Amino acid sequence: MDLNRTSLTALAQGLRSREFSSVELTRTYLERMAAHSSLGCFITVDPERSLLQAKAADARLARGESTPLMGIPVAHKDIFCASGWLTTCGSRMLSNFVAPYDAHVIQRFNEAGAVILGKTNMDEFAMGSSNETSFYGPVRNPWSTDRVPGGSSGGSAAAVAARLAPLATASDTGGSIRQPAALCGITGLKPTYGRVSRYGMIAYASSLDQGGVMAPSAADIALGLTVMAGFDARDATSVACPEEDFTAQLARPLEGLRIGLPRQYFGEGTSVAVTKRIEEALEVYESLGARRVVVDLPHSDLSVPVYYVLAPAEASSNLSRYDGVRYGWRASQYGDLGEMIARSRAEGFGAEVKRRILTGTYVLSKGYYDAYYLQAQRVRRLIQQDFLAAFEQCDVLMGPTTPTTAFAFGAKGGDPVEMYLSDIFTIGVNLAGLPGMSIPVGFDEVGLPVGLQIIGPHLSETRLLGVAHRYQQATDWHERVPALVQGGERG
Repeated sequence: MDLNRTSLTALAQGLRSREFSSVELTRTYLERMAAHSSLGCFITVDPERSLLQAKAADARLARGESTPLMGIPVAHKDIFCASGWLTTCGSRMLSNFVAPYDAHVIQRFNEAGAVILGKTNMDEFAMGSSNETSFYGPVRNPWSTDRVPGGSSGGSAAAVAARLAPLATASDTGGSIRQPAALCGITGLKPTYGRVSRYGMIAYASSLDQGGVMAPSAADIALGLTVMAGFDARDATSVACPEEDFTAQLARPLEGLRIGLPRQYFGEGTSVAVTKRIEEALEVYESLGARRVVVDLPHSDLSVPVYYVLAPAEASSNLSRYDGVRYGWRASQYGDLGEMIARSRAEGFGAEVKRRILTGTYVLSKGYYDAYYLQAQRVRRLIQQDFLAAFEQCDVLMGPTTPTTAFAFGAKGGDPVEMYLSDIFTIGVNLAGLPGMSIPVGFDEVGLPVGLQIIGPHLSETRLLGVAHRYQQATDWHERVPALVQGGERG
């Protein structure tokens, strides 16, 4: 059995039937991670600790214990605190921070018997769309190593795409799960805001941040979300709803499914290849019994400016805690306390983080708060209402995840606004707190993956996963792997 190309469901079954051990499985992935370290997917790897966890999982399996992910190796985005693990958030500011406790997400996976493979690379403090802002260097897209993997969860996305991990956690503030999932040709899910606890997830923008999961397929995602989702009293925004088995409706027929196509997602700015692949995917859905409904999201063009007022405003507040006093980077030379804080922040933060802190401080300042921040909040409500109105006409929304496929390193580095626009189709979902996912639906003319975004009403993850799974039963795009994995031709 080629373990690194086996589905999560099959791996879990193999562990339960003792076809192989968690130690053997974990060692297989650790060896692959070392062989493909040039991709830059991981910031921290501790093979000895991972194998000890695998050995403990094998002991639990031998005692007859069983959970969906018992003994399964999982990569975790370096935004989640993990006790005893270096947790950097991709920043120099936290380059020496070893977490003293587990995030709720890490705790849930540990209780389920999963194995921590390592902490994945990411844009610094989750601020970026290309994974070029990490203090530890960029992550490379395994489909074409001169291209970006997307961000900020680029390390998790590239690791799954290159089959360095069967499952990876991630976070999404404005598209940071769905966008890299699309650019790397995998499946990624951003749950409803509050579905997954933010306790122990290093904050960027608290009203937008949401933990999620990446894997090759929707069926794999369902297993991972079943473990990580759940109410947490330590998170004031955690949704108190009954825990679900997200695998329960994967086989649900799509007959009569109403697919809403927002007019605003199919205009200028989207590449011809992306538009063509999306159309082909919609035709597959129609063959499965779904039908199209054209809908309007009239304020969607305002989602980017609204986001880049609200998110930096929240970031400027959240990141004020990094002052060099209690933990994190501290400048080596300074005169007094004020200079120590100023120098530590100047040295510890990268350019993009500084840009967003300054922007956020500006929009919150006297004289600009009403003009920018409050106005952005009003428009955010209009965007939320647009989605609610659309779901009165359809069951799910579909469209491109990104306007283009993966772009070259440095292609958008000189123009922050152009970089920000790469998230134009994903940001509205975060502003409305909705669940959204991206699934692979083919390739462009040079062999780079294209992603289809599927958006649902609040708490509709089970339905979304079923809609994605039925498509993946009818196609094999989610099974395609880069040449560096299969040892053959791309795609």
